[in-house]
Amino acid sequence: MVVTGIPGSGKSTVGALLASRFDPAVLIEGDVLRRMVVTGRAEMTPDPSPQALRQYDLRLRHLAMLTRSYTAEGFTVIAEDNLLGEHLERFVGLLGGVRPCHVVVLAPQPETVLRRDAGRARQAYDGQGWGARELDEVFRRDTARIGLWLDTTGQKEDETVQEILDRLDESVLS
Repeated sequence: MVVTGIPGSGKSTVGALLASRFDPAVLIEGDVLRRMVVTGRAEMTPDPSPQALRQYDLRLRHLAMLTRSYTAEGFTVIAEDNLLGEHLERFVGLLGGVRPCHVVVLAPQPETVLRRDAGRARQAYDGQGWGARELDEVFRRDTARIGLWLDTTGQKEDETVQEILDRLDESVLS
């Protein structure tokens, strides 16, 4: 299952809770793969450098490779990352024959994202790049409407997980 949304949308928390509902299950976080680059890391920005795009591409390829590998061994995989715009469909393509392929898009309102982000140890929206409102606008405009899109603005994480499980058939791609 692919879980995506902008930073602060709840991907990591919801992904971990979802993974705990399956046995055996694996959670693969894109941010963990991003942090594996210890020196020379180039962050994605509104105007990314060629190196940032290269590293993001590498991260998505590895996320897909790990997803395929664990799935082949019988694990339910929750793969989560910021898959915005064309990158969501591209990532789904990188999954190849992983079936079933579920996509869940967490899309709370930007105000909710900002409130969640303020409570985190490391803020995603610190004025150094994207603003939550701007990124949300780009995300909603440029990302394919595939899978299950959820406005989780008024939900607690466990409520979001239950809604995903209740609507699992809506998230599967054919």
